[in-house]
Amino acid sequence: MKIVLVNPRGFCAGVRMAIDVVDQVLDLLPGETIYVYHEIVHNRHIVERFISRGVRFVESLGEVPSGSIVVFSAHGIPPSLREEAAQRNLTAIDATCPLVTKVHSRAIRYARQGYQILLIGHENHQEIIGTMGEAPEQTQVVDSPECISGLKIDDPEKLVYLTQTTLSTDDAGVIIDALKEAFPNIKAPPTDDICYATTNRQEAVRGVAPMCDLMIVVGSQNSSNSVRLMEIGENVGTRSVLIDDVSELDPAWYPSGDETIMLTAGASAPEDLVSEICKHFVNQHGASLHLADISEESVEFGLPLTLKRLMEEHGVDHKDRRIMVEPPTITAAEYGSTPVALTISGLNA
Repeated sequence: MKIVLVNPRGFCAGVRMAIDVVDQVLDLLPGETIYVYHEIVHNRHIVERFISRGVRFVESLGEVPSGSIVVFSAHGIPPSLREEAAQRNLTAIDATCPLVTKVHSRAIRYARQGYQILLIGHENHQEIIGTMGEAPEQTQVVDSPECISGLKIDDPEKLVYLTQTTLSTDDAGVIIDALKEAFPNIKAPPTDDICYATTNRQEAVRGVAPMCDLMIVVGSQNSSNSVRLMEIGENVGTRSVLIDDVSELDPAWYPSGDETIMLTAGASAPEDLVSEICKHFVNQHGASLHLADISEESVEFGLPLTLKRLMEEHGVDHKDRRIMVEPPTITAAEYGSTPVALTISGLNA
């Protein structure tokens, strides 16, 4: 059995930032209850680990006692929630991914310029709810080409489209093409809204999955980018499954024991879940590990301004603190074996 680990996989910088924000608030205020609006990221294990440390996740600010600290999740929020937090005298720490914030800023700018905004994405996803809240009267959600005929357009010359950052580039492309056909003068954003991490992980799947018998995606079912990876794997003809952790592996997926299995992870899945799966395959099936580097990621974000202010209030120096994401170091102790570097052409060897 051959296990092909692809890079990039797992945490993106936005997810790492959101998790680090909660970690640092917990370190700053030991013993104090920290509230997080919505799941900080869409991963069951991350959420459960924070719950075990006393974090309380809420879906309404009404559940947060006045004067408490609340962290806003990586997915972004509508401005109405910021106003509500201020009215309730909450200390709000914003862990919104900077790439989501960029889409919010575009929505605000285009709305001020008098554009109607066609927001491509999944209507009930937290990110779409947050972005739409920036200009609700001027924004309509488009989740498929079929819904274009039902849009209410005031002026086809004053239209712009934006996208959810975690969409499949394939699916977004189909909708964008349909919008351009329906509205030839629709304006595109200056750069793609789908984030670098989503795009890179999807390209890795397209490049490697067709040469494998099975693709395993580590991630939770409510993780949009993880689900998209599984769908892309299926689209390129490789059986693909989405699992939370090693306990969900099914031997019926690899009956011969001689399969080539691609292993990747959504942008909100922690790497220790991947390493446990690798160790299982090495120890239980005698698998060899192979590393396929498709693209390099080394991304760095600064701390959110709201977290810096909280640190200053507690006498903590933050000037040298950055949030960085780099490829994980693979050791035999954690993964069961050390991997062999692999080129795509070597997959079938």
